[in-house]
Amino acid sequence: MSTGTTAAASELAQIKMPVANTEAAKPRKVPYKRIETEGAWGPLEMFEMYTKLLDKNPFAHPGLASMWGSAGQRSGEGEGTASPIVRRLADMGAGRISDMDASGVDLALTFLTAPGVQVFDAPTANSLASSTNDQLAEAIRKHPTRFAGLAAIAPQDPKAAAKEMERATKTLGLKGAVVNSHTEGEYLDDPKFWDIFEAAEALNVPIYIHPREPGPQMLQPYLRRGMERALWGFNVEVSLHTLALITAGVFDRFPNLKIVIGHGGEGIPYMLYRIDYWETRKKPFMPKLKMLPSDYMRRNIYITTSGLPWGPAIQFAQSVLGVDRVMYAMDYPYEFVIEEVTMTDDIPMSDMDKKKLFQTNAENVFSL
Repeated sequence: MSTGTTAAASELAQIKMPVANTEAAKPRKVPYKRIETEGAWGPLEMFEMYTKLLDKNPFAHPGLASMWGSAGQRSGEGEGTASPIVRRLADMGAGRISDMDASGVDLALTFLTAPGVQVFDAPTANSLASSTNDQLAEAIRKHPTRFAGLAAIAPQDPKAAAKEMERATKTLGLKGAVVNSHTEGEYLDDPKFWDIFEAAEALNVPIYIHPREPGPQMLQPYLRRGMERALWGFNVEVSLHTLALITAGVFDRFPNLKIVIGHGGEGIPYMLYRIDYWETRKKPFMPKLKMLPSDYMRRNIYITTSGLPWGPAIQFAQSVLGVDRVMYAMDYPYEFVIEEVTMTDDIPMSDMDKKKLFQTNAENVFSL
Protein backbone atom coordinates (compact mmCIF):
# COMPACT_ATOMS: atom_id res chain seq x y z
CA MET A 1 0.00 0.00 0.00
CA SER A 2 1.35 3.45 -0.94
CA THR A 3 2.10 6.17 1.59
CA GLY A 4 -0.88 8.14 0.30
CA THR A 5 -3.12 5.09 0.66
CA THR A 6 -1.90 4.49 4.21
CA ALA A 7 -2.48 8.11 5.19
CA ALA A 8 -5.94 8.10 3.66
CA ALA A 9 -6.83 4.87 5.44
CA SER A 10 -5.59 6.37 8.72
CA GLU A 11 -7.78 9.44 8.21
CA LEU A 12 -10.79 7.25 7.46
CA ALA A 13 -10.24 5.19 10.59
CA GLN A 14 -10.42 8.34 12.74
CA ILE A 15 -13.66 9.60 11.23
CA LYS A 16 -16.98 8.72 12.81
CA MET A 17 -18.93 7.19 9.97
CA PRO A 18 -22.51 8.24 9.26
CA VAL A 19 -25.00 5.51 10.12
CA ALA A 20 -28.27 4.36 8.68
CA ASN A 21 -31.62 5.68 9.82
CA THR A 22 -32.13 3.23 12.68
CA GLU A 23 -35.67 4.47 13.25
CA ALA A 24 -36.76 3.01 9.91
CA ALA A 25 -38.10 -0.50 10.11
CA LYS A 26 -35.93 -3.16 8.55
CA PRO A 27 -37.44 -4.80 5.47
CA ARG A 28 -39.28 -8.03 6.19
CA LYS A 29 -37.80 -11.48 5.70
CA VAL A 30 -38.08 -12.65 2.11
CA PRO A 31 -37.45 -15.99 0.34
CA TYR A 32 -34.67 -14.60 -1.84
CA LYS A 33 -31.29 -12.98 -1.43
CA ARG A 34 -31.22 -9.22 -2.06
CA ILE A 35 -28.23 -8.44 -4.27
CA GLU A 36 -27.49 -4.76 -4.86
CA THR A 37 -25.85 -4.42 -8.29
CA GLU A 38 -24.79 -0.77 -8.28
CA GLY A 39 -22.81 0.17 -5.21
CA ALA A 40 -20.20 2.92 -5.58
CA TRP A 41 -16.91 3.19 -3.73
CA GLY A 42 -13.77 5.28 -3.92
CA PRO A 43 -10.61 5.50 -1.79
CA LEU A 44 -9.80 8.80 -0.12
CA GLU A 45 -6.58 9.20 -2.08
CA MET A 46 -8.56 9.28 -5.35
CA PHE A 47 -10.59 12.25 -4.13
CA GLU A 48 -7.34 13.94 -3.08
CA MET A 49 -6.08 13.40 -6.64
CA TYR A 50 -9.27 15.04 -7.97
CA THR A 51 -8.61 18.05 -5.72
CA LYS A 52 -5.04 18.39 -7.00
CA LEU A 53 -6.22 18.12 -10.59
CA LEU A 54 -8.79 20.86 -10.07
CA ASP A 55 -6.33 23.04 -8.15
CA LYS A 56 -3.92 22.85 -11.08
CA ASN A 57 -6.53 23.96 -13.64
CA PRO A 58 -10.05 24.51 -12.27
CA PHE A 59 -11.46 25.38 -15.70
CA ALA A 60 -10.21 22.31 -17.58
CA HIS A 61 -12.62 19.89 -15.88
CA PRO A 62 -15.99 21.60 -15.27
CA GLY A 63 -17.78 18.26 -14.97
CA LEU A 64 -15.32 17.02 -12.38
CA ALA A 65 -15.63 20.32 -10.53
CA SER A 66 -19.41 19.91 -10.49
CA MET A 67 -19.20 16.40 -9.08
CA TRP A 68 -16.16 16.56 -6.83
CA GLY A 69 -15.28 20.19 -6.19
CA SER A 70 -14.88 21.49 -2.66
CA ALA A 71 -18.57 21.07 -1.80
CA GLY A 72 -18.44 17.40 -2.70
CA GLN A 73 -15.37 16.59 -0.67
CA ARG A 74 -15.39 18.71 2.45
CA SER A 75 -17.79 18.58 5.35
CA GLY A 76 -17.19 22.09 6.61
CA GLU A 77 -15.53 20.68 9.72
CA GLY A 78 -12.06 21.81 8.78
CA GLU A 79 -9.45 21.45 6.05
CA GLY A 80 -8.88 17.85 5.02
CA THR A 81 -12.11 16.50 6.47
CA ALA A 82 -14.00 14.30 4.07
CA SER A 83 -17.69 14.90 3.53
CA PRO A 84 -20.25 12.28 4.66
CA ILE A 85 -20.77 11.03 1.09
CA VAL A 86 -17.03 10.60 0.55
CA ARG A 87 -16.70 8.82 3.89
CA ARG A 88 -19.42 6.39 2.90
CA LEU A 89 -17.78 5.86 -0.49
CA ALA A 90 -14.43 5.11 1.13
CA ASP A 91 -15.75 2.68 3.70
CA MET A 92 -15.52 -0.91 2.48
CA GLY A 93 -15.92 -2.39 5.94
CA ALA A 94 -18.13 -2.12 9.00
CA GLY A 95 -19.92 1.10 8.07
CA ARG A 96 -21.06 -0.14 4.67
CA ILE A 97 -22.06 -3.52 6.06
CA SER A 98 -24.09 -1.80 8.80
CA ASP A 99 -25.98 0.15 6.13
CA MET A 100 -26.55 -3.05 4.16
CA ASP A 101 -27.92 -4.79 7.25
CA ALA A 102 -30.22 -1.87 8.01
CA SER A 103 -31.68 -1.89 4.51
CA GLY A 104 -31.86 -5.66 4.03
CA VAL A 105 -29.15 -5.98 1.38
CA ASP A 106 -27.34 -9.32 1.54
CA LEU A 107 -24.61 -8.82 -1.08
CA ALA A 108 -23.33 -5.63 -2.70
CA LEU A 109 -21.68 -5.52 -6.11
CA THR A 110 -19.34 -2.55 -5.85
CA PHE A 111 -17.24 -0.54 -8.28
CA LEU A 112 -15.26 2.67 -8.55
CA THR A 113 -17.43 5.78 -8.54
CA ALA A 114 -17.58 8.25 -11.43
CA PRO A 115 -15.51 9.55 -13.08
CA GLY A 116 -13.11 6.97 -11.68
CA VAL A 117 -9.72 6.97 -13.36
CA GLN A 118 -10.98 8.51 -16.60
CA VAL A 119 -9.92 12.12 -15.96
CA PHE A 120 -6.18 11.39 -15.68
CA ASP A 121 -3.41 10.83 -18.19
CA ALA A 122 -3.00 7.20 -19.25
CA PRO A 123 -0.06 6.23 -16.98
CA THR A 124 -1.74 7.75 -13.91
CA ALA A 125 -5.07 6.16 -14.83
CA ASN A 126 -3.52 2.72 -15.33
CA SER A 127 -1.71 2.91 -12.00
CA LEU A 128 -4.80 4.10 -10.13
CA ALA A 129 -6.97 1.41 -11.72
CA SER A 130 -4.55 -1.30 -10.63
CA SER A 131 -4.27 0.13 -7.10
CA THR A 132 -8.01 0.49 -6.57
CA ASN A 133 -8.66 -2.99 -7.93
CA ASP A 134 -6.18 -4.41 -5.43
CA GLN A 135 -7.89 -2.52 -2.61
CA LEU A 136 -11.36 -3.62 -3.67
CA ALA A 137 -10.25 -7.24 -3.96
CA GLU A 138 -8.77 -7.06 -0.46
CA ALA A 139 -12.07 -5.76 0.95
CA ILE A 140 -13.89 -8.62 -0.76
CA ARG A 141 -11.44 -11.15 0.67
CA LYS A 142 -12.22 -9.82 4.14
CA HIS A 143 -15.99 -9.98 3.59
CA PRO A 144 -16.56 -12.58 0.84
CA THR A 145 -20.22 -13.15 1.67
CA ARG A 146 -21.11 -9.44 1.62
CA PHE A 147 -19.13 -7.89 -1.25
CA ALA A 148 -18.35 -8.59 -4.89
CA GLY A 149 -16.77 -6.14 -7.27
CA LEU A 150 -16.08 -4.90 -10.78
CA ALA A 151 -12.66 -3.77 -11.94
CA ALA A 152 -11.72 -0.22 -12.81
CA ILE A 153 -10.00 0.10 -16.18
CA ALA A 154 -8.50 3.04 -18.08
CA PRO A 155 -10.00 3.38 -21.59
CA GLN A 156 -7.27 5.99 -22.28
CA ASP A 157 -5.02 2.97 -22.95
CA PRO A 158 -7.28 0.24 -24.40
CA LYS A 159 -4.66 -2.51 -24.56
CA ALA A 160 -3.60 -1.90 -20.95
CA ALA A 161 -7.28 -1.75 -19.97
CA ALA A 162 -7.85 -5.17 -21.52
CA LYS A 163 -4.85 -6.59 -19.65
CA GLU A 164 -6.01 -5.09 -16.36
CA MET A 165 -9.47 -6.55 -16.88
CA GLU A 166 -7.88 -9.96 -17.38
CA ARG A 167 -5.69 -9.59 -14.27
CA ALA A 168 -8.56 -8.31 -12.13
CA THR A 169 -10.96 -11.09 -13.12
CA LYS A 170 -8.55 -14.04 -13.32
CA THR A 171 -6.20 -13.15 -10.45
CA LEU A 172 -8.22 -10.90 -8.14
CA GLY A 173 -11.61 -12.55 -8.61
CA LEU A 174 -13.48 -9.43 -9.72
CA LYS A 175 -16.59 -10.04 -11.80
CA GLY A 176 -16.22 -7.73 -14.78
CA ALA A 177 -15.35 -4.09 -15.35
CA VAL A 178 -16.84 -0.65 -15.02
CA VAL A 179 -16.45 2.22 -17.47
CA ASN A 180 -17.72 5.56 -16.19
CA SER A 181 -19.14 6.51 -19.59
CA HIS A 182 -17.15 8.98 -21.70
CA THR A 183 -13.42 9.47 -21.34
CA GLU A 184 -12.81 13.19 -21.88
CA GLY A 185 -15.58 13.22 -24.47
CA GLU A 186 -14.69 9.96 -26.21
CA TYR A 187 -17.07 7.00 -26.32
CA LEU A 188 -16.52 3.29 -26.67
CA ASP A 189 -18.22 3.10 -30.07
CA ASP A 190 -14.89 4.25 -31.55
CA PRO A 191 -13.14 1.07 -32.81
CA LYS A 192 -9.90 2.17 -31.15
CA PHE A 193 -11.46 1.06 -27.84
CA TRP A 194 -12.60 -2.35 -29.04
CA ASP A 195 -9.69 -4.24 -27.47
CA ILE A 196 -11.72 -3.74 -24.28
CA PHE A 197 -14.78 -5.44 -25.78
CA GLU A 198 -12.68 -8.24 -27.25
CA ALA A 199 -11.24 -8.96 -23.80
CA ALA A 200 -14.62 -8.83 -22.06
CA GLU A 201 -16.17 -11.20 -24.57
CA ALA A 202 -13.22 -13.62 -24.34
CA LEU A 203 -13.34 -13.54 -20.54
CA ASN A 204 -17.16 -13.85 -20.56
CA VAL A 205 -17.53 -10.94 -18.13
CA PRO A 206 -19.86 -7.91 -18.32
CA ILE A 207 -18.96 -4.26 -18.62
CA TYR A 208 -21.07 -1.86 -16.57
CA ILE A 209 -21.42 1.55 -18.22
CA HIS A 210 -22.01 3.89 -15.32
CA PRO A 211 -23.02 7.55 -15.67
CA ARG A 212 -21.03 10.70 -15.29
CA GLU A 213 -21.89 14.21 -16.42
CA PRO A 214 -22.32 14.78 -20.20
CA GLY A 215 -19.14 15.15 -22.23
CA PRO A 216 -17.41 18.52 -22.61
CA GLN A 217 -19.03 19.20 -25.99
CA MET A 218 -22.51 18.89 -24.45
CA LEU A 219 -22.05 19.91 -20.83
CA GLN A 220 -22.77 23.64 -20.69
CA PRO A 221 -26.55 23.64 -21.32
CA TYR A 222 -26.95 21.07 -18.54
CA LEU A 223 -24.53 22.80 -16.20
CA ARG A 224 -26.30 26.15 -16.48
CA ARG A 225 -29.57 24.55 -15.44
CA GLY A 226 -28.26 22.26 -12.70
CA MET A 227 -29.19 19.20 -14.76
CA GLU A 228 -25.75 17.73 -15.39
CA ARG A 229 -26.02 14.98 -12.80
CA ALA A 230 -28.75 12.61 -11.59
CA LEU A 231 -31.66 14.93 -12.32
CA TRP A 232 -31.24 14.42 -16.09
CA GLY A 233 -27.69 14.51 -17.45
CA PHE A 234 -26.64 11.07 -16.20
CA ASN A 235 -29.37 9.14 -17.99
CA VAL A 236 -28.93 11.18 -21.19
CA GLU A 237 -25.20 10.43 -21.10
CA VAL A 238 -25.50 6.66 -20.72
CA SER A 239 -28.46 6.31 -23.09
CA LEU A 240 -26.38 8.09 -25.75
CA HIS A 241 -23.41 5.84 -25.02
CA THR A 242 -25.51 2.66 -25.18
CA LEU A 243 -27.24 3.61 -28.42
CA ALA A 244 -23.88 4.61 -29.88
CA LEU A 245 -22.59 1.09 -29.23
CA ILE A 246 -25.66 -0.44 -30.85
CA THR A 247 -25.67 1.77 -33.95
CA ALA A 248 -21.90 1.43 -34.45
CA GLY A 249 -22.32 -2.32 -34.86
CA VAL A 250 -20.46 -3.26 -31.67
CA PHE A 251 -22.83 -6.16 -30.98
CA ASP A 252 -22.57 -7.46 -34.54
CA ARG A 253 -18.80 -7.59 -34.08
CA PHE A 254 -19.05 -8.95 -30.50
CA PRO A 255 -22.31 -10.93 -30.36
CA ASN A 256 -21.63 -12.41 -26.92
CA LEU A 257 -20.64 -9.13 -25.27
CA LYS A 258 -22.61 -8.27 -22.12
CA ILE A 259 -23.23 -4.63 -21.20
CA VAL A 260 -25.02 -3.50 -18.04
CA ILE A 261 -26.60 -0.07 -17.56
CA GLY A 262 -28.46 1.30 -14.56
CA HIS A 263 -31.38 3.52 -13.60
CA GLY A 264 -34.05 1.48 -15.31
CA GLY A 265 -32.16 1.38 -18.59
CA GLU A 266 -31.61 5.16 -18.63
CA GLY A 267 -34.93 5.74 -20.40
CA ILE A 268 -34.20 3.48 -23.38
CA PRO A 269 -36.90 0.83 -22.75
CA TYR A 270 -39.62 3.48 -22.96
CA MET A 271 -38.31 4.68 -26.34
CA LEU A 272 -37.60 1.34 -28.03
CA TYR A 273 -40.44 1.47 -30.55
CA ARG A 274 -39.34 4.87 -31.82
CA ILE A 275 -35.66 3.90 -31.81
CA ASP A 276 -36.41 0.83 -33.93
CA TYR A 277 -38.59 2.87 -36.29
CA TRP A 278 -35.93 5.47 -37.02
CA GLU A 279 -33.04 3.01 -37.10
CA THR A 280 -34.51 1.56 -40.31
CA ARG A 281 -34.70 5.08 -41.79
CA LYS A 282 -31.29 6.43 -40.83
CA LYS A 283 -28.80 8.01 -43.21
CA PRO A 284 -27.37 5.59 -45.77
CA PHE A 285 -23.72 6.19 -44.81
CA MET A 286 -24.33 4.88 -41.27
CA PRO A 287 -23.59 1.21 -40.46
CA LYS A 288 -26.31 -1.25 -41.42
CA LEU A 289 -27.18 -3.50 -38.51
CA LYS A 290 -28.08 -7.19 -38.61
CA MET A 291 -30.95 -6.67 -36.15
CA LEU A 292 -33.12 -3.95 -34.69
CA PRO A 293 -31.85 -1.98 -31.67
CA SER A 294 -34.50 -3.65 -29.50
CA ASP A 295 -33.06 -7.04 -30.43
CA TYR A 296 -29.63 -6.05 -29.12
CA MET A 297 -31.24 -4.66 -25.97
CA ARG A 298 -32.81 -8.07 -25.38
CA ARG A 299 -29.66 -10.01 -26.28
CA ASN A 300 -26.66 -7.99 -25.10
CA ILE A 301 -27.91 -5.42 -22.57
CA TYR A 302 -28.91 -5.91 -18.95
CA ILE A 303 -30.38 -3.13 -16.84
CA THR A 304 -30.55 -2.42 -13.12
CA THR A 305 -33.11 -0.52 -11.08
CA SER A 306 -30.58 1.75 -9.34
CA GLY A 307 -32.27 4.85 -7.97
CA LEU A 308 -35.61 3.82 -9.49
CA PRO A 309 -37.63 1.69 -7.03
CA TRP A 310 -40.78 2.48 -8.98
CA GLY A 311 -43.08 -0.41 -9.85
CA PRO A 312 -44.46 0.89 -13.16
CA ALA A 313 -40.98 1.57 -14.57
CA ILE A 314 -39.55 -1.77 -13.41
CA GLN A 315 -42.50 -3.77 -14.70
CA PHE A 316 -42.49 -1.94 -18.02
CA ALA A 317 -38.78 -2.73 -18.47
CA GLN A 318 -39.45 -6.37 -17.65
CA SER A 319 -42.29 -6.45 -20.17
CA VAL A 320 -40.24 -5.09 -23.09
CA LEU A 321 -36.80 -6.59 -22.30
CA GLY A 322 -37.77 -9.76 -20.40
CA VAL A 323 -37.69 -10.60 -16.71
CA ASP A 324 -34.24 -12.18 -17.09
CA ARG A 325 -32.65 -8.84 -18.02
CA VAL A 326 -33.65 -6.59 -15.10
CA MET A 327 -31.73 -6.60 -11.79
CA TYR A 328 -32.22 -4.86 -8.47
CA ALA A 329 -29.87 -2.05 -7.42
CA MET A 330 -29.98 0.72 -4.83
CA ASP A 331 -27.32 3.17 -6.10
CA TYR A 332 -25.58 3.25 -2.71
CA PRO A 333 -24.53 5.59 -1.20
CA TYR A 334 -25.99 8.28 -3.46
CA GLU A 335 -29.57 7.12 -2.93
CA PHE A 336 -29.31 5.36 0.41
CA VAL A 337 -32.97 5.27 1.35
CA ILE A 338 -33.90 2.20 3.36
CA GLU A 339 -37.54 2.37 2.31
CA GLU A 340 -36.55 1.85 -1.34
CA VAL A 341 -35.86 -1.83 -0.67
CA THR A 342 -39.33 -2.36 0.76
CA MET A 343 -40.85 -0.42 -2.14
CA THR A 344 -39.24 -2.87 -4.54
CA ASP A 345 -40.24 -5.86 -2.38
CA ASP A 346 -43.85 -4.69 -2.60
CA ILE A 347 -44.06 -4.51 -6.41
CA PRO A 348 -46.75 -6.99 -7.45
CA MET A 349 -45.11 -9.81 -9.41
CA SER A 350 -44.74 -13.56 -9.08
CA ASP A 351 -42.35 -15.01 -6.51
CA MET A 352 -40.28 -16.47 -9.34
CA ASP A 353 -39.92 -13.12 -11.10
CA LYS A 354 -39.12 -11.35 -7.85
CA LYS A 355 -36.35 -13.83 -7.12
CA LYS A 356 -34.94 -13.18 -10.60
CA LEU A 357 -35.07 -9.43 -9.99
CA PHE A 358 -33.31 -9.54 -6.63
CA GLN A 359 -31.06 -12.56 -6.89
CA THR A 360 -30.70 -14.99 -9.75
CA ASN A 361 -30.31 -12.53 -12.62
CA ALA A 362 -27.38 -10.92 -10.85
CA GLU A 363 -25.91 -14.32 -10.01
CA ASN A 364 -26.07 -15.29 -13.68
CA VAL A 365 -24.78 -12.05 -15.18
CA PHE A 366 -21.93 -11.49 -12.71
CA SER A 367 -21.12 -15.16 -11.96
CA LEU A 368 -21.75 -14.66 -8.26
